Amino acid sequence: MEIITKYFPNLTETQREQFAALYDLYLDWNSKINVISRKDITNLYEHHVLHSLGIAKYSGFVPGTRIMDLGTGGGFPGIPLAILFPEVEFHLVDSIGKKVRVATEIAQAIGLKNVTFRHCRAEEEKQKFDYVVSRAVMPLTDLLKIIRKNISTEQRNALPNGLICLKGGELEKEVMPVRHKTDVFDLNKVFEEEFFETKKVVYVPV
Repeated sequence: MEIITKYFPNLTETQREQFAALYDLYLDWNSKINVISRKDITNLYEHHVLHSLGIAKYSGFVPGTRIMDLGTGGGFPGIPLAILFPEVEFHLVDSIGKKVRVATEIAQAIGLKNVTFRHCRAEEEKQKFDYVVSRAVMPLTDLLKIIRKNISTEQRNALPNGLICLKGGELEKEVMPVRHKTDVFDLNKVFEEEFFETKKVVYVPV
């Protein structure tokens, strides 16, 4: 938990309590439904929570912003971002029902009021959002094809509406088709831990 306050020192008491509660909740749920690698659960705050919050180091969001977390799994990056931005609306979507259940139960347990959930494939979700966020395993161009329909034309934030995803490793080939408008932000500029050496936030306006 200290790693969160190290980079986000201005949390409210409620936010601190919500972040602090995540470890025991994920530990408990993970023993029933595997949403995080068993070997990785001890790294929950660094590899999952702080990684999710890397998006917040790239951009803030005005109150009332609507964000869809596509392929949320156990709630990443959606749940950490929803804690950090209580006045922003998050809609967490995943095609695996049991993962959606874990994310829903954890959000309820910590009292998050700004999240909704849906068990469906990305293609089935028709609502409009300012941004789609994802810890993306899918190639960027495939992701863009799917989410284009979900991006609202109404602008509220300084950052134009679009896709903000967390990626790792060598991305040159992947961003090539959209490189003229893609922004790649290295998380090792803001987080000093070795885990973030190759981690990036990739933003594409839509």
